[in-house]
Amino acid sequence: MNVAVTNPQVDADSDESAGDEVLFGRYMRPDQQEYPCQVGTLDATKIEVIAQHEVEFGEHIVAYLDQIGRIEGIVSARHEAGFTISLSLSGSRLERFEKRLEWLNNRSEGDDDDQRRHARYQPSDSASQLILPDGRNYLCEILDISVSGASVKVDVIPSIGTYVMLGKMRGRITRVHPDGIGIEFLKMLDTQGLKSSFSF
Repeated sequence: MNVAVTNPQVDADSDESAGDEVLFGRYMRPDQQEYPCQVGTLDATKIEVIAQHEVEFGEHIVAYLDQIGRIEGIVSARHEAGFTISLSLSGSRLERFEKRLEWLNNRSEGDDDDQRRHARYQPSDSASQLILPDGRNYLCEILDISVSGASVKVDVIPSIGTYVMLGKMRGRITRVHPDGIGIEFLKMLDTQGLKSSFSF
């Protein structure tokens, strides 16, 4: 059983499955420091973790993941977006973990209509500004936007959970993707207001 974890608000024409689950969590290093993370993919043998903080090869990691709970393993690879945790589950623990993955897979497939309920648009003028809590601002490009959030191409990648301003819209970073970040607006926009603010 393999659960792919991607953006739930993909475009209708995208090759990605809109039913894929998005899992967030945190992980603890041997020094007891905890950091936020997002799951890329996971199966019974490994977890691909998207994270900003570097870890060492062979390091023991304890992770607490949404819908999964506590899981631990060893860092077996490092990559640009994060790292891979290798798992060594057996017996009843492996059986419970596989059942949880199956449940996640079935649930995400059933949630497809709900996850795509907000239409996404590509603005003709995609230039905007991303403002961080400390006042720093960066030029960015809005890849697509809906009444509930936006996908943004930007050079800086703040931590998941960071509150930001996208232009005049306040939101929270909920995911990291190869081109930048996904932002969920704190207050849902109305469709008319969205269309009056952007040209599509």
